[in-house]
Amino acid sequence: QVQLVESGGRLVQAGGSLRLSCAASGRTVSRYTMAWFRQAPGKEREFVAAINWNGGNRRYADSVQGRSTISRDNAKNTAYLQMNSLKPEDAAVYYCAAGAPTLVDIDRAADYADWGQGTQVTVSS
Repeated sequence: QVQLVESGGRLVQAGGSLRLSCAASGRTVSRYTMAWFRQAPGKEREFVAAINWNGGNRRYADSVQGRSTISRDNAKNTAYLQMNSLKPEDAAVYYCAAGAPTLVDIDRAADYADWGQGTQVTVSS
C-alpha cells in the first residue's frame, strides 16, 4: 500500500487562499492517478479534483472549477491542491487518494485504493 499524509489545512477567511500537500511514502505514486476528495459534517464524501500520472489530464468538480489547481511533483512523490477565492461551503476535511481508475471513473471514490488521514480546512464568514 501507499501511505499518504495531507498537510496545509487551516482556518482562512472567505476569499483567501491555501495550498494543500499530499506526501506519499511506501512506494512511488508516479504511475497512479492522484485525487482530492472532501467531506463536510453530515454530508457524503465529495470529489474535488484529480490528476493522472503524467499530469496531462486534470478533472475538477464544478464547485471548484476555475479557482482550484491540482498538480503533482513525481520526483518528490507529492501532490498538491491550490485553492483560491475560498468560500464557506469549501469548509471540510480534505482527503488525498491514490489509485488507478479509468477515465470515466476518475471522480469515483470507490476506485481509489489508498487514502490519507485528512486535513481540516475551515473558512470563516
